[in-house]
Amino acid sequence: MADVAERAGVSPSTVSRTLRGLPTVSPDVRARVEQAARELKFRVSRQAASLVTGRTGVVAVLVPTLNSWFMGSALSSLALLLRAADMQLAVYVIPDMAERAAFFEHLPARRNADALLVFSFDLTDEESAHLDDLGMPVIYVSQHVEGRPSVYVDDVAGARTATRHLLNLGHRRIAFVATVGASGFTFSSHERLTGYREALTEAGVPLDDDLVVAARPQDRRTTLEAVGKLLGLREPPTAVFAEQDELAAAVISALRATRIEVPQRMSVLGFDDQQLAEWFDLSTVAQSPTDMGRVAGELALRLIDDGDGDASAGDRERHIVLPTTLIPRSTTAPPPGPPEERERRDGGD
Repeated sequence: MADVAERAGVSPSTVSRTLRGLPTVSPDVRARVEQAARELKFRVSRQAASLVTGRTGVVAVLVPTLNSWFMGSALSSLALLLRAADMQLAVYVIPDMAERAAFFEHLPARRNADALLVFSFDLTDEESAHLDDLGMPVIYVSQHVEGRPSVYVDDVAGARTATRHLLNLGHRRIAFVATVGASGFTFSSHERLTGYREALTEAGVPLDDDLVVAARPQDRRTTLEAVGKLLGLREPPTAVFAEQDELAAAVISALRATRIEVPQRMSVLGFDDQQLAEWFDLSTVAQSPTDMGRVAGELALRLIDDGDGDASAGDRERHIVLPTTLIPRSTTAPPPGPPEERERRDGGD
């Protein structure tokens, strides 16, 4: 590395940053270093570098599942970024409480990674303290954790925007359908429910707990039960805000099974804007897990490069908030009028 630095006219630390793909190197310097490395046939020995620097060349991620659009998109972009930086990705999947307890007891990421990214976990104070003691940068992704570096979208603001869209169309009976998830994990449910309630309160619409139900997207029975509960109310909703697109699609399917047309009789809106939303022409709030994985990876590389293994006080307070965008499509429309008005509109006598 010293030979490469001498030929390129830079310091060895600049060579290290360049060959790891960090964004703190200018294009001109990067080109000189890469040219010198090619001329000298220089290749990084991960084992030798680890002995000298104490670094492993690995970024670990802790996830509750791999079976989701969000996780797949985020990890794909993260893996591409790390590969370009000549880093490896290690994935710890903790799908249930037993494996979760074992992970936090043994902390296998210790000494086996240079940074840890924690995706969508609702951690206890004790678990967070264990991660603080790892001696490496720990970044929380798709969640806001006070006093620790976090990369996330503002779910409250996104849900407020979604609910305001339905309110602006004229809806006043708006249901919220939450996802029933695995115990101990969160997929921003609380934040989106908060945003929904804030928008209703802002508009002067009374909150009604009967309009908040829950279902599992892959469980047709729970979705039918949730929709049935809403339709059985004395004053049913005219719109449904589902906390994720998969759940919104399941709600649409359940409504169609009961011959309720969307959006003529019931508007439906989701959250995510995954490919499924395009297939259903679903109105939704878009977020980008691809950007989230990339930004989290860039932050991890910078913290690895800047620190001795732990984030500085300033970095621990750093929160990167990515945008959400309302995407109106064909599943939302003004609410239906009184029965006599609907009959006139549909050509009745």
